[in-house]
Amino acid sequence: MSARVFPQESLAFPSARLLVLESSTTAGSVALIADGALVAMHPVAMGAGREDQLFPAVQALLKAADMQPQHLTGVVCGEGPGSFTSLRIAASLAKGLAHGASLSLFAVSSLLLAAADASDALPAGPAVVHGDALRGERYVLDVRFDENRRVQAQSALQRMTLEQLDMHVAGRPRLAVLSSPVAELETQVVTPWSAHLLRVVPHAWTRVVPLESWEPQYGRLAEAQVKWEASHGATLPSLGVS
Repeated sequence: MSARVFPQESLAFPSARLLVLESSTTAGSVALIADGALVAMHPVAMGAGREDQLFPAVQALLKAADMQPQHLTGVVCGEGPGSFTSLRIAASLAKGLAHGASLSLFAVSSLLLAAADASDALPAGPAVVHGDALRGERYVLDVRFDENRRVQAQSALQRMTLEQLDMHVAGRPRLAVLSSPVAELETQVVTPWSAHLLRVVPHAWTRVVPLESWEPQYGRLAEAQVKWEASHGATLPSLGVS
């Protein structure tokens, strides 16, 4: 089933109806954006051992807006990096909705959504956003806020130690996702809410991604895969990610 092509004139949100899913951290959320404005957002607690609440949140959001999936223009999914399991849950749901309603699927960096949380507090210019990558490392993305307080990436996703991050920041505002082991060094603690899509430059997410092959940017292998490979002394190709 072919996806509906996202109209060029809607890239700046004048008439788009977008469902946005974000699940890279324990602070998951789903949002509905229509006519260039946020209609509503539902926070969803994510994490190991929790019952999946993303789909019920989507259902509740659409019901409150008196909408069906086929009324949407597209689905936008936070692509990570972050929790392997939670990202897969959101990606599967986003793909299912896009396929079932013949919608276009888009992906947005979860670190950009997080950085956008600081757009009201920071002036135009560069900043660094970082989140927990486990094993003593941080996911790091260089970003820039424009004069309209919208954020865009200025580098590829990186992974580094706290010591490397200290050197990398070089005086720029430092934004920690949810928490930081060195809170006194952070300019602001930020959350990747789905509603922040409106604060991300359109060209950072308006490229349609293929339903058949798109996967979130996990950032690293799942912990379960690392443990399995360590105990078996072999790789697990079926779960490998870059």
